Amino acid sequence: MEITKAEIASAAAAHNTPSQELMGSEILVKALQAEGVQYIWGYPGGAVLYIYDALYKQDTIQHVLVRHEQAAVHAADGYARATGEVGVALVTSGPGVTNAITGIATAYMDSIPMVIVTGQVPTAAIGLDAFQECDTVGITRPIVKHNFLVKDARDLAMTMKKAFHIARTGRPGPVVVDIPKDVSFKKVPFEGYPQSVEMRSYNPVRKGHGGQIRKALQLLLTAKRPYIYTGGGVLLGNATQELRTLVDMLGYPVTNTLMGLGAYPASDRKFLGMLGMHGTVEANSAMQNCDVLLAVGARFDDRVIGNPKHFAQNDRKIIHIDVDPSSISKRVKVDIPIVGDVKEVLTELIAMIRETTQRPDAGALAAWWDTIEGWRERNCLKYEMGGPDVIKPQYVVETLWNMTKDADTYITSDVGQHQMWAAQYYRFDEPRRWINSGGLGTMGVGIPYAMGIKLAKPDAEVFCVTGEGSVQMNIQELSTCLQYNTPIKICALNNRYLGMVRQWQEIEYSGRYSHSYMDALPNFVKLAEAYGHVGLLIEHPRDVEPALREARKLKDRTVFLDFRTDPTENVFPMVQAGKGLTEMLLGSEDL
Repeated sequence: MEITKAEIASAAAAHNTPSQELMGSEILVKALQAEGVQYIWGYPGGAVLYIYDALYKQDTIQHVLVRHEQAAVHAADGYARATGEVGVALVTSGPGVTNAITGIATAYMDSIPMVIVTGQVPTAAIGLDAFQECDTVGITRPIVKHNFLVKDARDLAMTMKKAFHIARTGRPGPVVVDIPKDVSFKKVPFEGYPQSVEMRSYNPVRKGHGGQIRKALQLLLTAKRPYIYTGGGVLLGNATQELRTLVDMLGYPVTNTLMGLGAYPASDRKFLGMLGMHGTVEANSAMQNCDVLLAVGARFDDRVIGNPKHFAQNDRKIIHIDVDPSSISKRVKVDIPIVGDVKEVLTELIAMIRETTQRPDAGALAAWWDTIEGWRERNCLKYEMGGPDVIKPQYVVETLWNMTKDADTYITSDVGQHQMWAAQYYRFDEPRRWINSGGLGTMGVGIPYAMGIKLAKPDAEVFCVTGEGSVQMNIQELSTCLQYNTPIKICALNNRYLGMVRQWQEIEYSGRYSHSYMDALPNFVKLAEAYGHVGLLIEHPRDVEPALREARKLKDRTVFLDFRTDPTENVFPMVQAGKGLTEMLLGSEDL
């Protein structure tokens, strides 16, 4: 549903247009149209009915009715991650807001640009414990980039302009706009949507300091054991091409975090795999033993570097490029901080390399690569296939990758063992194709993410890799998939356990599997059919590929594939909490 230029021009008309009297809800819709919004995910309720009425009277924005407000925010989040656009969700007051909290916090932890419009009780009732009232601004303050309570309909247009500006610039993030019911129905003069916005208190830095970039260049070119470590900021900053150019020019090894997969092609030999708690031996060993580390759009979080004291044992120089100054030296002290937009900073760094005649030490670099190849020979992601009646979860993901690697494919996941296997065994060559919850680790995101992506990318194949625990947290959205014709493919690695919990209980709690076994699972095939979809049960390795092939043939149907996988399988390598990055468990023999 394309928004015409005429409609956008009308919504964003200059201030000299004669004013017209519009309701606050109508001004909100004009603002959304001016921002080019095509989809809103939401759920109606009393406080937002005037907004829903205004949506009913237009046809440029498609509203998607989810079955739970958490899923509304997740779907808008998935859309934003896949497209780079601002995702938009709409929920009512009280429980509508509190149901959305998990989705907002998920987006906040992963720096996803979103605007969440929330209904509120009338302004005169705020603070009086009115029906379906909650302190939305107070509740969401710790989990948003910014939030607004709009008390005057005349402020609505500028507030929406600010909300979208804040959400998409600097380090992106979710912004909440709380609109009392009386603000949505009050009529006020409307003179057009603002074409620009200036905020004295918010002015994120884009251009990096030239002197710092030159220092970084000198350090990089004199390194003996260089390493490039990148995170989700490279994807969010649309800097993947610049990263690839830099890595190829220097010939240095590179790694991505869980959130950064796809920033550099996994099929390229210079890519050492994902690093961190379930990273490869070569990626983690290079991180620990490099002498110069270039960190780009990453934050040295606990799942990446393990124990900070162990990480600090080895002397190394660290260059850190990030748009958010608060992320620099937050967990690890760095030597050369560069605050700026990663795309602009990398562009300037590449230009400086081209201008200089100095080149890396070829001999030292060759020796470093020899060391890395020695680590790589460990083949730490190798696994045993087992017998003809046991499906290994890694095999399912590898088979999916082999079948779809040359297609236009997006992979979402929930959180748990299946998420790590997807990250390890599906080799992402392109950006924004791997959509998962990293920072908050939210179960239940997989189906809503996939729905949001399928609307944005209707011609792409969208697979949700999930577990039988995670998938039940938002399984009601199978109804939304049917209503809005978003034919996704759900690959449930069903091991009858909360797998990651069980793995920790085996390793850390002497096998005391407290409440991690799923005793009463539904028949997922019949459940999928009850929702109007196709269900497939796969119990043998020989049936994995034929089932995936059959699901892919059903292009216009949502298919739930219930893979009965080995319940004893663990995710390796693994760095236990409190351990150093190179103190990895490589298999069951290390337990």
